[in-house]
Amino acid sequence: MAAGAVCSGCTTIGKLSEAKRPNILFIMSDDHAAHAISAYTDKLIQTPHIDRLAKEGCLFTHVFATNAICTPSRASILTGQYSHVNGVPVFNQLDPNKITVAHRLQQAGYHTAMIGKWHLGSDPQGFDHWEILAGQGEYFDPVLYTREGSKKYYGEYCTDTITNLALVQLRRRPKDKPFFMMMHHKAPHRPWNPAPRHEKLWRLKTIPEPDTLFDDYATRTDAIRLQKQSIGDLTKTDVKDDVPEGLTGRARTRWMYQRYMQDYLGCIQGIDESVGRMLDELDEQGLADNTVVIYTSDQGFFLGDHGMFDKRFMYEESLEMPFLMRWPKGIKAGTRQDALVINCDFAPTFLALAGVETPPEMQGVSFMPLLKGKRPAGWRKSMYYRYYHDPGDHNTARHYGVRTETHKLIYFDKLEQWECYDLVKDPEELNNLYGDPEAQATVAELKAELFRLKKELGDTDRYADPKDWPKVSSYVKPPAARGN
Repeated sequence: MAAGAVCSGCTTIGKLSEAKRPNILFIMSDDHAAHAISAYTDKLIQTPHIDRLAKEGCLFTHVFATNAICTPSRASILTGQYSHVNGVPVFNQLDPNKITVAHRLQQAGYHTAMIGKWHLGSDPQGFDHWEILAGQGEYFDPVLYTREGSKKYYGEYCTDTITNLALVQLRRRPKDKPFFMMMHHKAPHRPWNPAPRHEKLWRLKTIPEPDTLFDDYATRTDAIRLQKQSIGDLTKTDVKDDVPEGLTGRARTRWMYQRYMQDYLGCIQGIDESVGRMLDELDEQGLADNTVVIYTSDQGFFLGDHGMFDKRFMYEESLEMPFLMRWPKGIKAGTRQDALVINCDFAPTFLALAGVETPPEMQGVSFMPLLKGKRPAGWRKSMYYRYYHDPGDHNTARHYGVRTETHKLIYFDKLEQWECYDLVKDPEELNNLYGDPEAQATVAELKAELFRLKKELGDTDRYADPKDWPKVSSYVKPPAARGN
């Protein structure tokens, strides 16, 4: 589908400008897999507060990151552009002169705020108020800084601190303007340190193992064998203890998986509590009816799936972003939407909610029409993905690919190897069909679609080589922190 093939909610813009425009509360965690939310599946954890957004709004089942790694995904969400266009293919700085959705909503009369994990190198632009973590931030005694300086929150847990600051901002916001608030959690990013109240609880639990924990990678390319993000690659910092003496092989993997997942899910329990607090505040202020609340993550995450942790690969667990959206005035409760959506679509949708046209430089499209439970004619039937960070921390080979409603084709271009999956017959992506004679017609169709999208989106292999990456920058050390 052409980038601009679907209007960004054009039929609703006039109505929105005449009525009271909705507030937008965008809550995003870091590395939260959809299958660790009970609205998607209740095998691992119960998340009643996040689930409320699905029960009272819409659960999206096919929302995907176009580059499944933290910084690039955040840049795509803000700009509505793919990595090769917004200039953030890896862990580099978002150009502070780049016009983002925050600027456009601010210009449209919204009060804009950013609280929590930013992770884009430069200071936030287009926000009336911001208070952000330095880099990845710390789980305990977090330091957050603003235009004026920084502050260390002694004795506090990061998820709680970010929630407290967001609640303060909700109460202090200008009451004569709609608001756009981005509330970004550090959790459940590595090294997965839950609050003590949750750590004790989850240490007592035994976590079900995924069916693919001991995937043998038969039929797959070299890429999955070369990666260094297997459960066995977890460190003592990750699992918080020495592996018991004598544990080897599968027994060692099982022990490490349990420790990893206990802490990971403990972090998510804290996020679920946070969402509950935010929803309660909206109720208390009488804002719930006309506030769009979104919960998502910057990409998915492997929870022992295919024997791995982390993300990066184009496999489903990494590619899929959880996405739940509530808006009582505009979304019927209990809706489910299976249409293909990408993170570049978020910014155009925010603008459509505010009654603002999507600017031509944005490559995503508004999914406002999907909120009625229907797909408009011409909605995308495929999406393009590209991962650049090679060599990276986990030795994940660079690759690009296409995902349709039924199939996936991945090209590891540096390795010159392909993988192809039938997602209907093989949802766990265990059987690479690329060399199967009976699949060659399908492979040819997918290749044609892949290169059509590549051309349409203007990806001419910009940033394919690390020497061409934009300068990687780190945060400038903020002013000395003062205690709370």
